[in-house]
Amino acid sequence: MEKYDFIITEPAEEYHAKRDRFLSSHALVDFRKCPEFFHKKETGAIIDEDRPAYVIGRATHTLTLEGMDKFNAEYTVGEPINEKTGKAYGKNTQAYQSWLEAQDKPVISPRDFDFIKRLQIAVHLHNGAAKLLQDGVAEGVVRTEYRGVPCQIRMDFFNSESGIIDLKTCDNLDYFEFDARRFQYLHQAAFYRAVLREASGTAYPFHLIAVEKQEPFRCGVWRISDDALASAESENAAAIERLKHCRAEKLWPTGYEETRLLSFNR
Repeated sequence: MEKYDFIITEPAEEYHAKRDRFLSSHALVDFRKCPEFFHKKETGAIIDEDRPAYVIGRATHTLTLEGMDKFNAEYTVGEPINEKTGKAYGKNTQAYQSWLEAQDKPVISPRDFDFIKRLQIAVHLHNGAAKLLQDGVAEGVVRTEYRGVPCQIRMDFFNSESGIIDLKTCDNLDYFEFDARRFQYLHQAAFYRAVLREASGTAYPFHLIAVEKQEPFRCGVWRISDDALASAESENAAAIERLKHCRAEKLWPTGYEETRLLSFNR
């Protein structure tokens, strides 16, 4: 495996603990959506809820990108069994809660693990996706200054040939390109590439791997065009300039201060 002097290896908790000092792609998306929302999250007035689906998502990334050994080191697969019935205790029972509190790692139920395993298999059975993930660094962190602002990224996967590889899950692969626009994956990708370029001196390509969360668990690969990344980076750059202005003036608008005209054309 290649070594890259611009990539840092650190636990996810350590990375996220520094989000008040370094701008991330998700934070910039929040700012573009609503500066006030961004500011409240940055100052802790709004706390991100760690939903069960997020745990499943992180576990999927760990198993798919880093393998079973890393997965076993970070997660516990299991559930408490009622000896009388031979079945698992319900999650709302005291027995389950007591067992859960005794665990020292996040818990993945056997059913959820089967689901995660199906996603992993689907990705690695796709020739293009498997090739992208054949060799490289998973969950690598890069920090540098970009457009006068300290920034950080945590790449799902990176290698010098294919660049940044981001793993996404979706409900239906047929609508993934629409989802990519709706969830601003393009702007996130442009931010990642720009920060990596500042740190490494190279403009690497960006690939998306998407896998369905339901049958038939189809997997697809997209390379984002350089033109699309350049256009999104320009919009990100403008947003960063607005962010610097908001910080200097200590003003955090919602974006809806002015009266808007609503018309219906038939």
